Amino acid sequence: MQTTITPTQLNTQLQAGRCQLVDVREPVEHAEEHISQAQLIPLGELEKRASELSRDQPIVIHCRSGKRGEQALAKLQSLGFTQVQNLEGGIQAWKAAGLPVASAAKKVFPLMQQVQLTIGLGVLTGAVLSLTVHPYWIFLSAFFGAGLVFAGSTGWCGLAILLSKMPWNRIEGQACCSPKNCSAS
Repeated sequence: MQTTITPTQLNTQLQAGRCQLVDVREPVEHAEEHISQAQLIPLGELEKRASELSRDQPIVIHCRSGKRGEQALAKLQSLGFTQVQNLEGGIQAWKAAGLPVASAAKKVFPLMQQVQLTIGLGVLTGAVLSLTVHPYWIFLSAFFGAGLVFAGSTGWCGLAILLSKMPWNRIEGQACCSPKNCSAS
């Protein structure tokens, strides 16, 4: 079985009821926009919740752009799932193909926009304080820069995870402070 699937192929599979679609993004990302048939199982919970998936039907994984989907694919394969595919380009490719997405009534800034605002404010604050208070404040800007380099090179963003747990990012009906993610029960 091929390990990737295009948005058009997935749409055909979903319309025929021939696959399970799993969204491995965080709850706030899913609430912002999602493919209506997708079941939300965040990447960090995938191994724990794998029993919710049927081994009798093909599984298609999707995330925002495909990177977390690749990680989820590897996790499920290591758990013995043999019929697993990753949506090429994630939900971004799905939308680019003109396919429909659904969203929750509650609107918050998209998580990546929250990350960008936080990093931008951190860099700006460090620069201004280093010019007006003490030169060592430049290390605040360096800290945020190093975080960007790390996130870009590994695909793991600690700031995004932290922000996803903030109260304004909680999704209605979900309890706070499970061991893995404060915004998911």
